[in-house]
Amino acid sequence: MSLRLILAGAALCAGAAALAQVAPQPAPAGRAVPLPVIGNKAHAAKAGPADGRSLFHEKCAMCHGPVGMGTGLLARRMDPAIAELEKRDDLTPDYIQAAVRGGIGNMPWMARGEVSDPQLAAIAAYLSKGKKP
Repeated sequence: MSLRLILAGAALCAGAAALAQVAPQPAPAGRAVPLPVIGNKAHAAKAGPADGRSLFHEKCAMCHGPVGMGTGLLARRMDPAIAELEKRDDLTPDYIQAAVRGGIGNMPWMARGEVSDPQLAAIAAYLSKGKKP
């Protein structure tokens, strides 16, 4: 093992140890620390087909948008012109919900904490363009 590699490893360990010792800063007196929002129940309760598009872009488009990994992987298996989910006309709500909850191919399943049932129903209605299950 070279001396450079040993020194680099030691520097990395020292840096990690220094970061591990940094204590979190308390909130200023009289101010509450905001808790992270995990899901938006108010938004989920009123979610419907009208906002399925915005939910799709919030929850799914990072992978299934024009340059997403999911779109790229689908383009290898089907016509690349319709690999983007928003361009497809063969999706049903049941298929979308099953793929999201159970995973499919390289796509991992998504828990209700990531996408609630009402949000998923709105996304499925949007992507299926109103088709019946």
